[in-house]
Amino acid sequence: MQVNSESGRAFDIPNEAETRKIQQGIAADPDTCTLDEFRKMRPVGRPKAAVRKERVTIRLSPEITAYFRATGKGWQTRVDEALKEYIEIHR
Repeated sequence: MQVNSESGRAFDIPNEAETRKIQQGIAADPDTCTLDEFRKMRPVGRPKAAVRKERVTIRLSPEITAYFRATGKGWQTRVDEALKEYIEIHR
């Protein structure tokens, strides 16, 4: 069966026999999980930080960025640490 959306786009809706066949395919797939199982899965990626950093734009001298970038991956974290150290010294 075909239905049209409000914008006029046509969509094919499966009939009962096609729906049964789709459901059988889903049931036979070993990678299929129930909604409850899906909800219990752990999230993918890095865990959320307890203290989130604030995104800002800052203009730095080319010498500063060149120095920290030359130290490799994680250079922005090292800039953050250097600024924290400065605050501790100058309180």
